Formats: sequence, structure tokens, C-alpha cells
Amino acid sequence: MAEPLPRTLAASGDMHDGSGRSAYPPIADYAFLSDCESNCLIAPSSAVEWMCLPRHDSPSVFGAILDRAAGSFRLGPYGVQVPAARRYLPGSLMLETTWKSPTGWLIVRDALLMGPWHNVSERSRAHRRTPTDYDAEHCLLRTVRCVSGAVDLSMVCEPVFGYGRREATWRYDGAGYGEAIATCPDVDHDVTLTLTTDLRLGLEGRTAQARTRMVQGDTAFVALSWSALSPPRTGSEALERMRRTAEYWRQWISVGAYPDHRWSPYLVRSALTLKGLTFGPTGALLAAATTSLPETPAGERNWDYRYSWVRDSTFALWGLYLIGLDREANDFFSFLTEICDGDAQDIQIMYGIGGERELTERTLDHLAGYEGARPVRVGNAAYRQGQHDVWGAILDSIYLHARSRDQVTESLLPFLKRQVETASKHWREPDQGIWESRGEPQHFTSSKLMCWVAMDRGAKLARLHDEPGFAEDWQAVADEMRKDICSNGVDDRGVFVQRYGATTLEASLLLLPLLRFLPADDPRVRATVRAIADELTEDGLVLRYRVSETDDGMHGDEGTFTICSFWLVSALVEIGELTEARALCERLLSYASPLGLYAEEIDPLSGRHLGNFPQAFTHLALINAITHIIRAEDSAGTNTFAAGPQRP
Repeated sequence: MAEPLPRTLAASGDMHDGSGRSAYPPIADYAFLSDCESNCLIAPSSAVEWMCLPRHDSPSVFGAILDRAAGSFRLGPYGVQVPAARRYLPGSLMLETTWKSPTGWLIVRDALLMGPWHNVSERSRAHRRTPTDYDAEHCLLRTVRCVSGAVDLSMVCEPVFGYGRREATWRYDGAGYGEAIATCPDVDHDVTLTLTTDLRLGLEGRTAQARTRMVQGDTAFVALSWSALSPPRTGSEALERMRRTAEYWRQWISVGAYPDHRWSPYLVRSALTLKGLTFGPTGALLAAATTSLPETPAGERNWDYRYSWVRDSTFALWGLYLIGLDREANDFFSFLTEICDGDAQDIQIMYGIGGERELTERTLDHLAGYEGARPVRVGNAAYRQGQHDVWGAILDSIYLHARSRDQVTESLLPFLKRQVETASKHWREPDQGIWESRGEPQHFTSSKLMCWVAMDRGAKLARLHDEPGFAEDWQAVADEMRKDICSNGVDDRGVFVQRYGATTLEASLLLLPLLRFLPADDPRVRATVRAIADELTEDGLVLRYRVSETDDGMHGDEGTFTICSFWLVSALVEIGELTEARALCERLLSYASPLGLYAEEIDPLSGRHLGNFPQAFTHLALINAITHIIRAEDSAGTNTFAAGPQRP
């Protein structure tokens, strides 16, 4: 293996520019692009600072978000770093950046291209879902137009393969200056980058660059591609590819159902983000696009979230069905049943997006980490943990899927029975809990709750399939579980607690009314929601738990978890506190990034986003919270919105 590159911030320790400001953009300032096979994050400077190829979870080729020397790709005006404006083109994952220089104006548009299905002469070796009309073209296209005056344009493409370990070797392709190829002979995965442009490329060391003076009316394009599919080779072809990609996103987003409500744009942006976080060939949903963005500034709570969690399945299906995105829900359900088929006791809490079972965790000590947050991790050792919530997540997912069809298919019955019987066998055992604690296993109340969900949904599914014997047996176990949870998971105040025998609170217990464990008007449910709202918050935003009260195997503080705050919105609606829920939701929406995205956590004092970005779980909870409020308003006759199944 080649030695790490010497020019890293890990060695220099320099995390700031000369003014004392951070050399890293705020996490919330990144734009997210995707073609549902790979993705990238683009900084306000117009530099691509995170891109892993050829899949979402592959090693990075641009990794400046984790070390300023780990590779980037910028296209913009020379000497200007702050744009005049940025936006997504409406209804798309296509970015438009407007630049003002001292002498003129430029508009740069970026997209990961989508085009017609291209496996026409032979079947795809990667796709396991039903082919659609569109597919990823494995190309990042960047177009430029000078709209006023004259501007000096600069393009600098500096890939560093293997998470910033290995420099690229560039060579021209063809007789002119319009195409160059970057390779790395020692790379441990097979990726070749092709840069195609109508600019004149210069190759200098590990960098390909171009510069020109553009005047009003001039256009240019740069395409970075990484497969055998042909990139655009002329300006007119580049514009056509952009038009085709925009049409794909317009057609896709129009399939959903969105209310005529002032918060509808947040639902649309969340839907697009979730689509971008899918892996089209299998239907998997990533937890987030990144690894090791810190939950605490300069802290050690840095994890790789580029995988698919079984825990997320019920929330994913719930959120997608709510806004009418049945196809994505069905694809994820198919992925889920594929990876979990077999011995239910061997089900992992998480898998690779291709269904991989081994996600070996290691640290990349040559990387400085975002603003010095180390270690930088790839892989995730949590895949080896035992978490009892998986069976409940799977059964609730099957139930949501079956309710959308009013039937349980015969082929699902053996799978269903294995999950229910395994939950029945193991629910009394301790586990690591929903938050993947790296401390000792505990009797977490939320884990018992999800085992109850497994039995309850199993009984409902058995009735739906006309299996009264199974329904009665499984309901009896569910009733036993409910009695045990209510006896051992409630403190003297009548509040559900984090784990048996403790008095500490935990935000996952906001799911009690959402999962229909008890009626929303049960005094214990109301007391739990109120206790979390009053005691497990910082400046009104919800913590997962108090780190000082929980042995999670880690050190340091963490921010408030945005998903938990959105859960509180939904739980407040459930207990009849609509005004309070609406106010909290309004506040949470005000924390959205400039482009409408969310990381995992929010610092309640500064509003700063923390953790991996963008975070699927947060956007799913946002969808649930907003639709909860809108449906509560519907019941008062103030609106109409009827998409998607509701909870039983």
C-alpha cells in the first residue's frame, strides 16, 4: 500500500485561514447532488469537496471536507470565493450558483446526469430492482454562462484517490486540449476519471486546470465521467444533457402528493434528498452521504453513515408512503426483505448498500478530519451489535407495506413468522439499544417497545392473512410484553424511562404514541412527552439522552438530535398540543440549511449543523412532523391533505 500523502492538515494542524476563520465551510453550507448511485457535496466556493466513486460508499476521489489536501474540483471566477446566490433548480437536485466578480457576472450549473436506461444489449450486473426509463449516466456536468461584463474563469480539478492517500496521474486523450484522463495505478478500487471540456486543459502534476476570460454570452462546460458511458462532448450536447436531467427530476417529483401548504417546499426538498440518498441498483437507503462529520466540534463522535440501517426501514416506508412515493418505498422494502431473509436471529442492524454484511471499521489517521475532529472512520463496527429493535422495524415495515395493498403475499409468511418468533424468544435479553451504545448491554425500554411492535404487527398481519391461531398466540405475547414494559419501564412519576430500573430519560420514547403502544391520552404517555419536552432539551431542542447519565462508551458532549426534535413535534400533536407543536416545527424549519437540508444535529445556541450530512433520518422525521400538523389542521377543517396510509 502506498504511503499517505505528506501534505495533510493532520500533520500541519492548521485548521484556519490567515484571518482566524475556519478553513472549512459550515456543514450546512454544502449542496448535495446525486444520481442515485453516487453523490457529491459542493461548497459555496463551487468546489466539489466530497465525492466517492463509483458508489456512495466507495473511497473518496475528492475529500477536502475531511482534509483540505484530500482533493477537490472547483469551477468559478478566479479570485472570488463567495457567490452572490445559490439555489436548487425547482423540483430537482441540480445546483445553480450565481457569481458576481468586479467586472461581470457568471452562472454555474451543476448536476449528476440522468439519462435513458442504457443497458439495452445486455442486462445490468448491478441492478436488482425493476428497470425504469432513466438511469445514472456516471457523469458530473458543470456548465458556465457569462451573463454580464467579463469574468476570468478558473477550473482546477485535483482528485486524490483512496480517501486522500494516492495522487492522480493525468494524461491527455486525443490530439487537442479538450480531454484528459486521471488514473491511479496503486488504487484499491478500479476508477478512472475522464475530464471532457470545451476549455483548454493544462496538466500540472496531480492537477488538471483551465483558465479563460469569458464575456457576456460566452458559455463553457466541464464534464467529469467515470464509466464507459459517453460524456457530452460539445456545448450543445451538454445543454441537452442538463435539460434531460431536469426533466427526469420534474417527472419524478410530480409522482408524489404534496399539500397546498406553506410548508410544502420542505416536504418536496426532503423527498428529493431521500431520493438522492437511495442506491438505485438495490433500493437501499443511506443514512447519510458522508462519514466522520463530527457530532461535537473537534470531538470523537465521528461515524460512517454511508450504509443502510434496518432500524430506519419503518420510518422510511412511513415517510415515503405519506407523500405518495410508493415506488421508492417498494424498492426499499424489497431490499429489506432480501437482506433479512434467512435466520432471523442473524439479522444485522445495518448492511452495505449492496447488501454487504461486513462493514469493518477502521480509522484514517492520515486525514485531519473536519475542523480537526478525529478519528476519521470508514466502515462501522455497529454492524456487529445486537439490537432488538430490528424485528419490530421489519414487522412494522411489512405491516405498512401490506396495508398499502390490503394483503400479505404468501411468500412473505415464512419470513414474517421467523421475525415474530425471534422477537418472542429474545425480548427479555439486554441489547445496545436504538442509538447503538458502545457501552454494556442494557434493558432499554425502547428495545422492549420495538419487540412489542414485532408481536403486535405480527398479530395484525396474521389476521389480515386469515391466520387466527397465530394472531391469538402472538397477541398474547404482545400483551405480556406491554405489561412488563409498563411495570419495569416507568418511574414513580409515571414517566417511561431509558432503561429498566433507571430514572433517566431517552428521546426514542417519544415513539410511544406514534407506534400506538398506548393511546395518546394515556396519562403515562402524556407525562413522558412532557418530561422529555421539559427535561431532555437544550433551549427547546431535544437530546437523545444525557451523556453524563448514559454509558455509551464515548467521551464528550453531543448536540441536540434533530430527528428527536421532529419526533417531539409529532408526539405533541398526538397528545393534543397542536399550538406548541406548530411553534416547535416552525422553529426547526428555520434551522434548515440555506438549501433546505439537515445534518444529524443542531447546536441550539448557534444554529450550527453537526454530524453527517444530509441525514435521511432527519428528513424522514420532518415529513412525519409536518404531515402530523397538517392532518391535525385538517381535522379542524383548515386544509385538505390525504396522501399515504396513516398509523393504525
